[in-house]
Amino acid sequence: MREIQHPPHAASLMESMRSIGYTLESALADLIDNSISASAKKIRIEFRPYDDPYVAIIDDGFGMSPDILINAMRHGSTNPLIERAVDDMGRYGLGLKTSSLSQCRRMTVLSKKDNHISAYCWDLDIVVERGAWVMLELNACDYEEIPHFRDLEAQTSGTIVLWQKLDKLVAGEGTAEAAIGRQMSYAREHLALVFHRFLTKEGNKPKICIYINGASLPISDPFLSDHKSTQPLDEESFTVEGRKVKVKPFILPHFSKLSNTELQQAGGGEGFRNSQGFYIYRNRRLIIWGTWFRLARKDELSKLARVRVDIPNSLDHLWTLDIKKSAAHPPEAVRLNLKRTIERIRSVSGRTITFRGKKVDNSDLSPGWNEIIDRGGVRFEINREHSLIKEYASNLPPSMLSEFNLILSVVESSFPAEALYSRMASDVKPDFNSEAVAEKLRLLASSLFTNMPQESVARRSLLNTLHLLEPFNLHPIITKNIVEEFSI
Repeated sequence: MREIQHPPHAASLMESMRSIGYTLESALADLIDNSISASAKKIRIEFRPYDDPYVAIIDDGFGMSPDILINAMRHGSTNPLIERAVDDMGRYGLGLKTSSLSQCRRMTVLSKKDNHISAYCWDLDIVVERGAWVMLELNACDYEEIPHFRDLEAQTSGTIVLWQKLDKLVAGEGTAEAAIGRQMSYAREHLALVFHRFLTKEGNKPKICIYINGASLPISDPFLSDHKSTQPLDEESFTVEGRKVKVKPFILPHFSKLSNTELQQAGGGEGFRNSQGFYIYRNRRLIIWGTWFRLARKDELSKLARVRVDIPNSLDHLWTLDIKKSAAHPPEAVRLNLKRTIERIRSVSGRTITFRGKKVDNSDLSPGWNEIIDRGGVRFEINREHSLIKEYASNLPPSMLSEFNLILSVVESSFPAEALYSRMASDVKPDFNSEAVAEKLRLLASSLFTNMPQESVARRSLLNTLHLLEPFNLHPIITKNIVEEFSI
């Protein structure tokens, strides 16, 4: 047999690789990975959708020399089997090229290192025209035509990645301005989640600032770590092939304790139910989230449970991490350890859903409804022993007592269990605590106490225990004011 050099057809391969599956947000995330690997402290995404539209990513990392930049511009510049530095965000040596060319037909990279600037460009139209792997080297006189060149020139070091001929970004859209603006809005949310741990100081890791057209990227913490009602559970760790995997579970607060902004941050457009599960981080960068990896199914009682899993890049080969760093599948050794974590946290999430985090001694509480469990399932009955109901019934003439019990039975039989379950499953925030509640409770108390003698034992008993009666127990401040008003 004889050896034959058989390189791929340049134009065909490069055009085909544009369809590898990158979205705008995943392409930008790949470039931010490169900037972080270059120890950048400030990363700017600048886009202009008018005149000659472009997208530019500018960082203040350590930059690249001409030789290193030439190699970085080569497809497959890094062997994924070679062990990399522990903080290296890359793997295949394809991200810079494939992510950029998936969104544009012309990508240019300028980099400054040791006070020297070098620049190279891939232009697909030229590759197609020449039918060869032709890359362009820019001369110094060409730099002035590059947007934000002066910004790079003023820095000690850094890199600009420039996208032009944005055919994929505007394909099928009305105008470039509308298309890029809409997609950048979604990319902003995506990047705020994927890089949220870099946007704040974590341990000895410094904070990184990321901007989009001058606006700081917000922090989108899926665990609501700073919320006082979030329940962080104990961190665990296990080893795989001598490498440590760390697991940190969180139970989010009940929806009733979250503002609309916090609800959006924790659930976003996916909702709480779809956002539950494992959040896999590779070197603190989120790569996949909202899945139990088929180790458990998503249900209502576990939708507040989220688990942060930190994996090192040295285990990439076991996780079958894809080129876009947007999918990973745990090896069997990891699955067994994660399954133990699931059972521990799902029960805590269920208790938070059921009891809403209230710390009330149920032996003293007088509920408005009783939960009845029998062979037919679960149902709810009005608590006839509730002090307010008993007091009202005791003042009814015998002829009206049967009618009163009939009305209570009608209310019980029409309890909207399915509608309530559907609403709670949809993450709609309950409005049982609206401003109108205060007035309703006061009217209820007024109608009750107005007809009761001032010094009666029953009146004093009710006032002393009002804070234990539903629905008054849910509103302690309002109830305290009512008791003070009617105790005079």
